Amino acid sequence: MQTGSTCQFTGGCSLPPRTKLPEALTRELEEFVNSLPTKEGHLVTALHKAQSLFGYLPMEVQQTVAQLMGTSLAQVYGVVSFYTYFTMVPKGKHPISICNGTACFVKGSEKVIHAFKEQLGVEVGEVTKDGKFSIDVLRCVGACALAPVLTVDGKTFANVTPDQVKDIIAEFK
Repeated sequence: MQTGSTCQFTGGCSLPPRTKLPEALTRELEEFVNSLPTKEGHLVTALHKAQSLFGYLPMEVQQTVAQLMGTSLAQVYGVVSFYTYFTMVPKGKHPISICNGTACFVKGSEKVIHAFKEQLGVEVGEVTKDGKFSIDVLRCVGACALAPVLTVDGKTFANVTPDQVKDIIAEFK
């Protein structure tokens, strides 16, 4: 057994103590789940709502969803970790999603990614210190004719070059 583990050889594993979630958001999530016609088959729907409320799906939110949906934490975690839409880490106020699929890569998306990292001072998957921006790289956004393409807050930018990065960031400051 590892040091600091909550597992016992005879008693199984227990979860670490939960961080208190904002009551208003938890109540809104509970009301949403209770409004579903049935809990069966609606786990993804509940997780979408939870992520829209909390901004991401840390373990505490996953535990709450599992409890509200009457399912196991393992089931919830399996869904969260499978679908790339869901995130277990916070995103910036203005999430930047850069396509690095084949068409975008061929047209220079790596240089665009590098320019964003340089301008914002963060790596892919990180959030800026002020919490305004985060960078994610996607495999394909289905807009190959616009390559290289990226989105900020859902707004699409087409045929992006590294020289445009500073202006794109300024638009959201």
